[in-house]
Amino acid sequence: MSTMTGMMPNGRGVWQLGLAAVAGLACAAVIAKALPTTMDAVSNVLAPLCAVSDAGASSPLDKVEVIASHALPNVPGERVTIVRVFYGPGGFTPAHRHAGTVTAYVTQGAIRSQLGGGPVEVFKVGQSFFEPPGTTHLVSANASATEPAELIAVFVADEGAELTTLLE
Repeated sequence: MSTMTGMMPNGRGVWQLGLAAVAGLACAAVIAKALPTTMDAVSNVLAPLCAVSDAGASSPLDKVEVIASHALPNVPGERVTIVRVFYGPGGFTPAHRHAGTVTAYVTQGAIRSQLGGGPVEVFKVGQSFFEPPGTTHLVSANASATEPAELIAVFVADEGAELTTLLE
């Protein structure tokens, strides 16, 4: 009988176990209720970027992959979104404009870029460029017809803004 008593929790242990179970269920309920809303909000913010990249793809190898997206707690109403842009050989995005600011960093190959009425520039691995809000991005392309290219872009824009708009 003493072995059985040693395995049974005392009154205090039962109380703590019950409290932990209730707290766990309450947290699960809150998360279950908030998660769809949070995921919908993130999807709504990111969908325009992904849709534009698919619509403007010049090669089946061209793609945009969202790495992360976070609201900026120290700048209410603003969001930072980080994407990986992959261009197959000869790939490009048609002329477009971005909401907010964009900083791009080339991680593979070389990227041809032309902002507004500025010159066409080629950025190689390890180089970066900056796009002020509302700038027309006339050329965004892989500089090679035979090798792939890739860049990481960091957007800082208003919460809910359409990150990329193709120009006609």
